[in-house]
Amino acid sequence: MREFHELWPGGPVFAQAAHFPLGTDSVLLAAFTNVRGVKKGIDLGCGSGVLALLLLSRAGTLSMTGLELLAESAETARDNLAANGLLSRGEIVCGDIREVRSLFRGGAFDLVVANPPYYPVGSGALPADPAQAAARGEISCTLDELCAAAGYLCRSGGRFCLVHKPERLCEVFAALRAHGLEPKRLRLVCADTAAAPSLILLEARRGGRPGLAIEPALFLSGADGSESEELKAIYHRE
Repeated sequence: MREFHELWPGGPVFAQAAHFPLGTDSVLLAAFTNVRGVKKGIDLGCGSGVLALLLLSRAGTLSMTGLELLAESAETARDNLAANGLLSRGEIVCGDIREVRSLFRGGAFDLVVANPPYYPVGSGALPADPAQAAARGEISCTLDELCAAAGYLCRSGGRFCLVHKPERLCEVFAALRAHGLEPKRLRLVCADTAAAPSLILLEARRGGRPGLAIEPALFLSGADGSESEELKAIYHRE
């Protein structure tokens, strides 16, 4: 029996899969993603499906597909859609990001989103649990394979939004451009005003023209250590 909790009072309910606890990075990516004019979206490596839930809660005309490799997590994501009455606008496909050409038609989506593994294989110690290791490191899907999938799935002019680590920004840009995706919006996430960025939020356009807009940084806490007003708004804790 799954245990569901409200993401915020009166908001979507959510149950977590064992290997994919709800993280701040997914919540921030959902808030960063522009859903204006988007009809069909896909989350690559959806885990328990929180990105789909958050985006569907913002746009009543949006439909979302989640692609997840682990059957257990895919089942949790389906249950989360069902618990929120969203099966008419959402579906979960159990499959491999590296095999998207056999699963979907090219250019089928207006929006692609991803909260991918951050670390290349061999860059450091990974959890002993294979599923947790794959969520943290590029064991099942590399950055280049992720961008190749996004480039294939995204229609011309469509958006690809992802969250990643700032130390890999050059690699992210190179992989995006190699697959026809032009970086268009960048936002840095910092723990506070004195901290270096800990995350990047990035939007790329399929076939977009060069030109990157760097948005004001998102600070998670203020000078007194309390949550910033923006973070409170993102979590509906105003």
